[in-house]
Amino acid sequence: MSYARIFPGQGSQFPGMGREIYESSAKARDMMERANEILGFRITDLMFGTDGQALLATNVTQPAIYLHSTVLAQCSDTVQPSMAGGHSLGEFSALAAAGAIGFEDGLRLVSIRASAMQKCCENTPGRMAVILGLPNETVEEVCRGIGGVVVPANYNSQGQIVISGEDDAVREACDTLKKAGAKRALPLQVSGAFHSPLMEPARQELAKAIESAGFKAPVCPVYQNVDALPHTDPEEIKANLLAQLTSPVKWSQTVENMLRDGCVHFTETGPGTVLQGLVKRISGTLGYENITIEGIQ
Repeated sequence: MSYARIFPGQGSQFPGMGREIYESSAKARDMMERANEILGFRITDLMFGTDGQALLATNVTQPAIYLHSTVLAQCSDTVQPSMAGGHSLGEFSALAAAGAIGFEDGLRLVSIRASAMQKCCENTPGRMAVILGLPNETVEEVCRGIGGVVVPANYNSQGQIVISGEDDAVREACDTLKKAGAKRALPLQVSGAFHSPLMEPARQELAKAIESAGFKAPVCPVYQNVDALPHTDPEEIKANLLAQLTSPVKWSQTVENMLRDGCVHFTETGPGTVLQGLVKRISGTLGYENITIEGIQ
């Protein structure tokens, strides 16, 4: 029997995140205070506060989620997983938890990634939208037929896919997908077109940092977003992390592959419960029984 540890991405943050473990664990306090020093500002003050708006900026959100997730992974009393994976940003948390990169190096990379993505959002406006109730193939076909840049960005579960790209192209795609039978086509409250070609400048900026970071083989396979397959080779891991910025997050395919590789238990580690809901939907659709799912927040 196999056990998977999974880590959430941007959008899972909430006011007060991490406060409880900071107050109860000396190890957690040490990790979080080191993070404050590395980042050059007290991110814990923003995490522990009551102002949800303070957590919305990409250059705050991403380090906060990474920090919360990796602290929980190191401080919670759970068995060593057989496999790991993360949704978008969560892939960095998964790699740190699996020992492919050190906590501090991972935090630096996440901070660079977040700042580079924020710059892309400011220089090249874009948007994302979630599409409900259509087959992936239909969404892909409609995106290909739109004149501007719009692509599938997140394959979250059967019947739920996120598209990303230029403002006008995403709007046109949403209108076309509604006519094609989508139950809903809703714009997301995000600052840019993540996981689309519009993130190419961020990919180039992150490439330099990833190449100089100290990656090593993880203690368990990490299923990466770009191909939904398990990886242990450090060079493959680095290449996939870079490709992720401009490629879709194949989350439903990742969970399907974990199930087929024998996973019977998933533990979501980090803020929120989004991944638990997606795993339930995916495993149920595939007919897997006796799959257990829990969360550590």
